[in-house]
Amino acid sequence: MNSPLDIADTGATRVWTINIPQAGNAITDKGFIAAFEAAVDDANADTAVGAVILTGAGKIFSAGGNVKEMADREGMFGLDALDQRRAYVDGIQRIPRALARLEVPVIAAVNGAAVGAGCDLAMMCDLRVASERASFAESFVQIGLIPGDGGTWFLPRAIGYERAAEMTFTGDRIDAATALQWGMVGRVVPHDELLPQSHVLAERITKNPAHAVRMAKRLMQESRTGVLESTLGMAAAMQPLAHRDPEHEARIARWRSQG
Repeated sequence: MNSPLDIADTGATRVWTINIPQAGNAITDKGFIAAFEAAVDDANADTAVGAVILTGAGKIFSAGGNVKEMADREGMFGLDALDQRRAYVDGIQRIPRALARLEVPVIAAVNGAAVGAGCDLAMMCDLRVASERASFAESFVQIGLIPGDGGTWFLPRAIGYERAAEMTFTGDRIDAATALQWGMVGRVVPHDELLPQSHVLAERITKNPAHAVRMAKRLMQESRTGVLESTLGMAAAMQPLAHRDPEHEARIARWRSQG
């Protein structure tokens, strides 16, 4: 049986590929969520990993929830309201919590439609590169639902409240060009260049000392919710560790020799 999340390494870059194309790369299945959490923990533990690229197999990045299961009232969608609330906490909400503890930068390589929770998954990533074929929709309201995975937290932080509100309240889809204009993605590339260009971006990250990048990411995460004083305190505590890193000393010595 194929894994719902394929994992491959290229140098210091790890590629995660959602591999459930028969279900639109839906991310609500317990097996996928468990595999995703394990992938995060493995990347954190492996200091050789400097960046992660997240993409989808086939033509879709992720359709988010499994609409067929919703229609058939299967799995969590067949539970009563109280049990279903718990199922969200113990299910798909484990994904944003896992990404929040991922120590290395993660790049979403959006290869096609990113819909509902799939759109939110892309917004949870640090950086986003989109194929010209990509599209995005915060489509929950169109089937009478709300973002149950934290989308109302991530989307406004990516594109601002007004545009996030437009996407959330209408559920309408936007194309890759609009996503670029709105700041939802950092760049749009020809479809065949999506993974190569994502690797180029990852390599620009992984060429830097790994410990410094991991600490910088933690500070970036803290800055999203913390007050200035807490960020300053963390920076003051982390910087002496960076100063003692042999990689820092080697880079400074190289700079001195070139001067």
